[in-house]
Amino acid sequence: MRETPVVRLDSVGPIAEVILDRPEKLNAMAPKFFDEIRQAFEQVDRDDTIRVAILRAEGRHFTAGLDLTAAASALRPDPDAATSPVTANTRLYRLIRDWQDSISAAERCRKPVIAAVHGHCIGGGVDLTTACDIRLCTADATFSIHETKIAIVADIGTLQRISAIVGKGMAREMAYTGKQVTAERAERCGLVNSVYPDQDSLLDGARAMAEEIAANSPLAVQGTKQVLQYSEEHTIEEGLDHVAHWNASFLHSQDLVEAMKAFMEKRPAVYTGR
Repeated sequence: MRETPVVRLDSVGPIAEVILDRPEKLNAMAPKFFDEIRQAFEQVDRDDTIRVAILRAEGRHFTAGLDLTAAASALRPDPDAATSPVTANTRLYRLIRDWQDSISAAERCRKPVIAAVHGHCIGGGVDLTTACDIRLCTADATFSIHETKIAIVADIGTLQRISAIVGKGMAREMAYTGKQVTAERAERCGLVNSVYPDQDSLLDGARAMAEEIAANSPLAVQGTKQVLQYSEEHTIEEGLDHVAHWNASFLHSQDLVEAMKAFMEKRPAVYTGR
């Protein structure tokens, strides 16, 4: 019998929605979640008709984080297995690296990704949303790096990304305490761009933002994401040289011609990504 997917991919025109779809388990991340979330973002990346993605969730909460019950056998070595500690440690290392790669699929995706968070966003949910480009949330949303509370060092992306988003002090407070951060404080520290009263208005806001992004040239938007990511990891001079090379390659596009014609004709531009 085929297992029910826990990640769903819907699309309407140029906007895709990557949906955490295990509401009966509060979207807790079982091992198969990691393969499915990677496949979803890789599909978004490959599909040239898609220009932007929204990451959202079904049910009462965005995610309860890692499903510890389902993941226990993968994380804990079998005491009866005839394997050495080195072999067990190597397997665990490879598993962690694989899960990291799955979360990074949102960051690698050439299309901008907007995370729309409601309810609790715990542990792996923070890993996932910090790999997105933009985060929005409901007024009842909370964020927590909960791994510290259960004697684990967060290991699939949060600690590598969150300082650049919220600053060192706030990142350390969240990571050391494991406390829940309210939507209001998340907005103040830059973890989210905007807070909405409820889930319906959150989705309306996320979809309106996605439409605004999708109306721009996909070549320019995807190039901007790539240049921003490159510049975050390099010096200013290296970033300037990189964007000069990028535009030298991409400025002679049909989209730029269309932008100039639309400006002269005083009409909205219609971009094709060519």
